[in-house]
Amino acid sequence: MSHLATVASREIRLGFRNPWAYSFLGLFSLFMLILLLLNAQGYVQGYSGITATMLNLILYLLPLMTMMLGSFSLTGDKEDGSWELLSTYPLASTAYIAGKYAGLSIVLLSIVAFGFGLSGIVGALAGIAFAYDTYVLLLTFSATLVLLFLAVSFLIGTLARNRWQALTTAVAGWFFLVIAWPALLIALLGLMPYGWIKPAISVLTVLNPAELARIFAVIKLGGGAVLGPEYYEWVTWIHQPSGTFGFIVFALMWLFVTAGAANWLWERGRRRG
Repeated sequence: MSHLATVASREIRLGFRNPWAYSFLGLFSLFMLILLLLNAQGYVQGYSGITATMLNLILYLLPLMTMMLGSFSLTGDKEDGSWELLSTYPLASTAYIAGKYAGLSIVLLSIVAFGFGLSGIVGALAGIAFAYDTYVLLLTFSATLVLLFLAVSFLIGTLARNRWQALTTAVAGWFFLVIAWPALLIALLGLMPYGWIKPAISVLTVLNPAELARIFAVIKLGGGAVLGPEYYEWVTWIHQPSGTFGFIVFALMWLFVTAGAANWLWERGRRRG
């Protein structure tokens, strides 16, 4: 546990010294102020066109930002020799991966909290603040995306040999999971018999962290009807009192499986030298 805390502390220090982190901090803060201006065009409460735009904009920015910072963190240690030095100490791969995940989570969640805090303060002073429920749900949605995609970024960082490979893989993964996913889903489901569509949607939704978080946020905002009849069971399930708890369990399972795969691959690479 002490090794994990040491790695996490080092990652926090490196994260807050990283110019990329401050670039993303400025970009995300500007982005949140733009969302605030969108909110000023009408009092947003529940699911609406403006809320959907906000969700999509957050979905475009945060996963890409997270995947780049997370994958660069691991490949940077490979390139500058930090991992070679650390691996000479009795440091388990699990403590190393978990410590880096904890440290980077704190850095990234601090960026998100700063952006939301700034927009909240400016909105309150200008009298155009987000509705409380919408604000909390957007914040939760953003934090969920960060935590889930950070695990994906570790998988990329483990497989990539350098920052260039990590960059190209992270952008390709972001494009597939966020941009191309709806078109791929429509094309794939169109080839299936009708009776397979609902089970296939459930399986594919669980496999994509962006879609899993988006579906939960849309339904919680009261926009379940726009998802179509194929998502009727999801709407019913999430509206139940146990729906939020079930979503947390799904998200944690997804996170631990992905991070566990990254840890296994890292340990295998360590043994093979």
